[in-house]
Amino acid sequence: MKSLRVALAGLLLAVLATLVRAEDVLYLFIWNTYLSEDTVRRFETQCRCRLNQDFYSDNEEMLAKLEAGAIGYDLIVPTGNAVETLLRKKALRPLDKTKLPNLKNLKTEFRDPWYDPGLRYAVPYATSVTLLGYNATRLAERGLPTDTWALIFEPQHLEKLKGKVTVLNSQRELMAAAMKYLGYSVQETDPARWEEAKRMILRAKPYWANFSNSTYIKDLAIGNIWVAHGYSSDMYRAQQDALEARRPFRIDFRTPKEGAVLAVDSFVLHQSGGRPDLAHQFINFMLDGANAADVSNLIGAGNPNAAATPHILPEIARNPGIFPPSEELQRLEMLRDFDPKTRRALSRMWTEIKVR
Repeated sequence: MKSLRVALAGLLLAVLATLVRAEDVLYLFIWNTYLSEDTVRRFETQCRCRLNQDFYSDNEEMLAKLEAGAIGYDLIVPTGNAVETLLRKKALRPLDKTKLPNLKNLKTEFRDPWYDPGLRYAVPYATSVTLLGYNATRLAERGLPTDTWALIFEPQHLEKLKGKVTVLNSQRELMAAAMKYLGYSVQETDPARWEEAKRMILRAKPYWANFSNSTYIKDLAIGNIWVAHGYSSDMYRAQQDALEARRPFRIDFRTPKEGAVLAVDSFVLHQSGGRPDLAHQFINFMLDGANAADVSNLIGAGNPNAAATPHILPEIARNPGIFPPSEELQRLEMLRDFDPKTRRALSRMWTEIKVR
């Protein structure tokens, strides 16, 4: 009987352990295609937990979902201006750096960002440039330039591309591209200059196929579109997909000479999350050099992690669309949050752009 009781007690403990482990779930709210399946599997094996991912394709979409009452996310991966917004709303938990020994692996230039001085709330994960991806073969056949925003804004070029261009379905990103082309800062607050950008967008809109935050990757890779305004990591994916499929054309991407938006996406802990312990464990795992390199090697994102550099494939590390050289970095700007008055004005402009 004693041995039976011991066996039953052991079975009960095993069942309880299984039930406890079943509750070990990390809820992550992240950009589409921003975390490889291999990375997820390695983390789940190490932590003996499950990683549950929900996806968004734009910072505004993520913020709107949270504003509408979405709760329970342990980790979110917003861009700098969205981190600024979340901090203003007091929606984030401070980091416990004692649980992040791999924080030392971050490059010096990413350790004191303007949106979170001293990294009290945010840990940089990946960088991207919002640029132009294009079908180099088709554009060369038509004698079109590939180094300027004029490609998506000027009718003289668009007449040769009608129905073959997509732009991001993002107020801030599209307006920023227009502002850079016009020679203004993406942080411009003069309403007259934003109005100028809006008129230029409306002039170009009839030539575009659609506004897209994700489908442009496939459409560019299979040849349905020839020019896409989007993120460098997405353009890398489209390029590799076309190569693997042996398409009879070449996909390339580059930063327009007028400048563009640089984004730094960071891990942050949301106040509504129930597992800050798992969140810290995941961040520290992703700060390991070999794990951090995955976002570059598999997804084509830039990398703020110095320990990742030896693990990044040379052809990716030297791609200027992913890791901009110093002369290009001077022409890049990060988006920042606006005051309420400017946000309302831009929202009205965006509504007009979308409905006309």
